[in-house]
Amino acid sequence: MENILEVNNLHVSFDTYGGEVKAVRGVSFDLKKGETLAIVGESGSGKSVTTRAIARLIPSPPGRIKEGEILFDGKDLAKLSDKQMQAVRGKDISTIFQDPMTSLNPTMKIGTQIMEGLIKHQKMSKSQAKERTIELLELVGLPSASERVNQYPHQFSGGQRQRIVIAIALACNPKILIADEPTTALDVTIQAQILELMKDIQKKTESSIIFITHDLGVVANVADRVAVMYAGKIVEIGTADEIFYNPKHPYTWGLIGSMPTLDSTEESLVAIPGSPPDMLNPPKGDAFAPRNDFALEIDKELEPPMFKVSDTHYAATWLLHEYAPDVEPPEAVKRRMKGFANTGAASSGEGDQA
Repeated sequence: MENILEVNNLHVSFDTYGGEVKAVRGVSFDLKKGETLAIVGESGSGKSVTTRAIARLIPSPPGRIKEGEILFDGKDLAKLSDKQMQAVRGKDISTIFQDPMTSLNPTMKIGTQIMEGLIKHQKMSKSQAKERTIELLELVGLPSASERVNQYPHQFSGGQRQRIVIAIALACNPKILIADEPTTALDVTIQAQILELMKDIQKKTESSIIFITHDLGVVANVADRVAVMYAGKIVEIGTADEIFYNPKHPYTWGLIGSMPTLDSTEESLVAIPGSPPDMLNPPKGDAFAPRNDFALEIDKELEPPMFKVSDTHYAATWLLHEYAPDVEPPEAVKRRMKGFANTGAASSGEGDQA
């Protein structure tokens, strides 16, 4: 399957009064046509900054892409001017943000907001754009679309507003859809409906999706591949099955162990100790070492390379070195891995929290 996007050695920093915040430090990955890639990690791990850099939505100043390539459709997006990027953003690459109320203009009818992109990028007339807008609202499951197209954002529920934001993102049939925590503000029932909607739309449009989340239960439902980020780096990447059934990085173990399930008790949850590092002064060696119960002496001195686990699975941990001790995930993590295997969550799309 061909790559639609390639990110190579991406570095993004923010210049602050305290100094340079190194938010993204050498991120590399590819995205294939029709694929859903989930990027997971704690707040501050660099997930959103990475995808905003792809869409060139980093405010400059204070943000800047220091180094790296973002290859899309034969172009390096990192080198395009703002005007050139405007022709890509919305048309070829669209973003669904976390809070639909801040994504929508409260003073404009929702139909007008969807029509804007159609008129600008698709060169449609107003009548054509309105007709297409109603089709899009029906596609995302909004009832009575032809009547509600003339209503304002405050007249819709949170779940309906998120559907409208998805309709805006889909208006120009983008090749890549970036979904930045699109279900975090919604209750679990509406969350499941939105996730099902996105999967259904992807089948119909054959778009590629980058799905950002801190919720591994969501990942089990939507992802073909998963990239785990920590301290501005990808520390493990693989297929959803590989990440859920055979995780190799202790940070991934911590994320899986901290997932609540229907039968989990307070004692069975495994909290990751400590806090993420200060990205003004990233630590020497492995950034996760101070929080890692399995850290080796070398972790304090040298940053681990990406070790190959399989053709599709890589992890940056010295525990995969041939001379490293044989270490297994904690029992709580193994129980969750076994639970995924029993339910087929990662491969069938029936995760705990859907």
